[in-house]
Amino acid sequence: MSDWVGVILAAGEGRRMNSKTPKVLHRVCGKSMIAHAVHGLRQAGVERVFVVLSPHNIEAVRDTLGDEAEYVTQPQPLGTGHAVMRCAGQVVTPDANVLVTMGDAPLIRPDTFSGLMGRHVESRASLTLLSARGSEQQDLGKVLRDNNGSVRGIVEAADAEGRELGDEVNAGTYCFDGSWLTENVGRIPASSNGEYYLTWLVEAAASQGNTIETVETENAEEIMGVNDRISMAAASTAMRRRIAEKWMRAGVTIIDPASTYIDADVVIGQDSVIHPDSHLQAGTAIGEDCVIGPGALIRASVIGHRCRVLLSVVVESTLEDDVDVGPYSHLRPGCRVEVGAHVGNFVEVKASRLGRGVKLGHFGYVGDTEVGENANLGAGLVTCNFDGARKHKTKIGEDAFIGSDTMLVAPVSVGKGAATGAGAVVNKDVPPYRLAVGVPAKIIERSPDKAADNAT
Repeated sequence: MSDWVGVILAAGEGRRMNSKTPKVLHRVCGKSMIAHAVHGLRQAGVERVFVVLSPHNIEAVRDTLGDEAEYVTQPQPLGTGHAVMRCAGQVVTPDANVLVTMGDAPLIRPDTFSGLMGRHVESRASLTLLSARGSEQQDLGKVLRDNNGSVRGIVEAADAEGRELGDEVNAGTYCFDGSWLTENVGRIPASSNGEYYLTWLVEAAASQGNTIETVETENAEEIMGVNDRISMAAASTAMRRRIAEKWMRAGVTIIDPASTYIDADVVIGQDSVIHPDSHLQAGTAIGEDCVIGPGALIRASVIGHRCRVLLSVVVESTLEDDVDVGPYSHLRPGCRVEVGAHVGNFVEVKASRLGRGVKLGHFGYVGDTEVGENANLGAGLVTCNFDGARKHKTKIGEDAFIGSDTMLVAPVSVGKGAATGAGAVVNKDVPPYRLAVGVPAKIIERSPDKAADNAT
């Protein structure tokens, strides 16, 4: 039996989170906890993943995961055993192994899942459980072993006080033989509080003389469960450290990992340097030989090779190679900055394309604009793209020279090699190689030598 299905238990109410958002949709390093679990199982080779949810949360989770998972409802929160019972017939079948894990344990690595699965198959066990030693989490059950070291059951944390049970704890992640689980899951008895606990199956397998295997994690931090905002912050800290270590091993310099925030799906190229107080958020890819920060925030953006982003914000935008941004600039969604362009300090750009070699050095706003190659945009430029009802486009041609404090009142275009004087208010098109000056601007001939200089 080599086929696998995964079951993620995520129907808990999460009251300690004190939130309108379902607990498993809270994010750890840019990804929801339930997505961490689903992606971890898939990376471990589990082809079908089912998520058990409360009916109140299923729509919100489905909106997040889409068809990455299949869904089972647990109408009443009657415990982990009852959640797996809800899967009987649909998920729990005799012809596949079943891996059960928690939706609020985002730190379990794919390698840990695959190691657990491998041990389970090799040993032909009825049940293989994940355990750990040295965990600081107080609400985990203890693994009960006999004098021969064989697993006999799980002692819940509330019942473990005063008993000498050692420090091996149950992580709440299990592999089951599908046939054995099918036969036994319906036999789980109700506890005194009316709930059905999956841990009863450990005792059942032991009493039947069946093989029970364990796999102990190397790092107890990995099995950390998130129950409230405090433990979520601890899990985020642990994952940030893990992410930083991964990229440093891959050839990225991170000056101070403790003050650097890199989300789980970010990609960073070799020999890039990430300075403190930088936030690389979900959907971001950084090229090679870049310098990011200090104080950069980059979200869902593509940064080319040899770029620098200093004390600036880049959101849903693309920087091609050899671009520098900042300090104190903001690229809003929809920007594309082409090779070798410069965006200096106190600049805002929105839904615009800056061509190769464009210079936008100081104090400006460029919105809904297309800027041709090698144009020079002077300090204080404002593209007046909104008339109070609609947004309008501005086009600035190649080699144009825009004087300081120019206002371009869209829709308007400035032709190739054209220029504006300082303080000009341009509300009509400027032909190529002409000059616009005044308020409102008048079009005059441009000095031949200036036009020739710009053209070269």
